[in-house]
Amino acid sequence: MNATMQPYVPGKRQPAHMPKGKLSRWSELKIWWREIDRVLLLLVLLLMSLGTIAVAAASPATANRLSTASITLDPLYFFYRHLAWQVLALGTLFGVSMLARDNARRFGLLLAAGMTVLLFLVPVLGAEINGARRWINLGMQFQPSEFLKPGFAIATAWILSWRMRDPNMPVAGIATAYVALIAALMMMQPDFGGTILFAGVWFVAMVLSGIDMKRMGAVIGATIAGLTATYFLYDNARHRIDSFIGGGTAYDQVDLGARTLTAGGWTGAGYGLGIRKMSLPEAHTDYIFSVIGEEFGLIACGLIVLLYLAIVARVLLRLIDEEDLFALLAGAGLTALLGGQAFINILVNLQLFPSKGMTLPLVSYGGSSTIAICLNIGLLLAITRRNPFLKSRTKGLGDLFGMGQTAPMKDQTNPIRSQTGSVRREIHP
Repeated sequence: MNATMQPYVPGKRQPAHMPKGKLSRWSELKIWWREIDRVLLLLVLLLMSLGTIAVAAASPATANRLSTASITLDPLYFFYRHLAWQVLALGTLFGVSMLARDNARRFGLLLAAGMTVLLFLVPVLGAEINGARRWINLGMQFQPSEFLKPGFAIATAWILSWRMRDPNMPVAGIATAYVALIAALMMMQPDFGGTILFAGVWFVAMVLSGIDMKRMGAVIGATIAGLTATYFLYDNARHRIDSFIGGGTAYDQVDLGARTLTAGGWTGAGYGLGIRKMSLPEAHTDYIFSVIGEEFGLIACGLIVLLYLAIVARVLLRLIDEEDLFALLAGAGLTALLGGQAFINILVNLQLFPSKGMTLPLVSYGGSSTIAICLNIGLLLAITRRNPFLKSRTKGLGDLFGMGQTAPMKDQTNPIRSQTGSVRREIHP
């Protein structure tokens, strides 16, 4: 060893003899581009592009509905605003995706803590819109629950990963208490659809963490009891459920959305030629899937569904050989948020689920929701960053499905020392 070189000290981020100094910005970008899931990023950008076209088609309906005798909105008013929100959302997505996994975890925990505090303040300081108090004004009006969703997935994964350090820690109880707190705060708004999403993320994380199913059964029973109580205690929820079970009329939102969805047939009426969309109450947000069906056809709707399924499948494939429990749970939770919200919105438009006031992620118009969803994708890209030159040799998500690499690769070479003392390798057929 060179006399000027110092030995490597375990625990340091780099050996002492390595050159000091930070990487250049260009080098960091190259590393980021090599480590992120580019296929997932492409799918997300494609879905956002289709969403931009859909908002342009839905904007005239909402602009006409909100126009008054004194104020006439431009038919593409919401389309222009959507473009501005998308620019801000994409900046958020790329910025967060450049975080290292540890920094993404810290950011998610801070986000969860901050939004949980604001969620306490919503019933007191929040603004009421359409009978719900979900928004708070801190210089700009936003919905804390939307930003809490990705933070909650990170926090839940972090709590459940504690059991790798100490198996005796009551991580299941702590995670359950946290989701119960969030559910109580959400129902005070009330926001039943958001509560279902939080519960779904908690359920996915609990199952993948290996929690005893007997405990899970008890918690699920308590959840069913809570849903039953919701029906009798919350007039808004009871009204929507009764309307859904009793069957809608041509003037009900859900029924109107379903009729609009199928009005265009397989190929659609054509861009800007939809008629039924003009009667939809939230054509650019909650019922944009119906607008897509009327103007672009059921084939376009099927393409949207396939893109969501491709995103979910891509993340699961990415997590097949993931050995870090936190990364596994966080990635699955963030994906459950995206897929669950899309699933609920599509079912509402198909008249298979009561109206929830929930946007179609990456497609619908929105301020807080668009930025929050791109924040979710950015954290997902950061959590799933992986050196492409390193192959996992430990058990991961693939064990649950009998997939993945569950054992170290076998070395097919035997070292043979030559007469000169050097080492050569003989490859066996």
